[in-house]
Amino acid sequence: MPESKQRAKVEPEKWEQPNGEAVSCEESILVLRENLVEIQDVCQEALEDAVLMDVSEAQFRSVLHALVDELANPYKKG
Repeated sequence: MPESKQRAKVEPEKWEQPNGEAVSCEESILVLRENLVEIQDVCQEALEDAVLMDVSEAQFRSVLHALVDELANPYKKG
């Protein structure tokens, strides 16, 4: 399997399981990496669009933070 060389700037050195142990599955790490790079690219483009449309950068960043905070975990136990 080819390894993605592109990494998101915020990617951690190691991914952790809920119990704190490192994720060791290379395929899982690759999917996480690809997803982060894709999210980073989309967010960057959206920020650039917002700024070009004269939207407050600070407000747009706040909206992005709120969006992340509102994500729901459909697999949450309990």
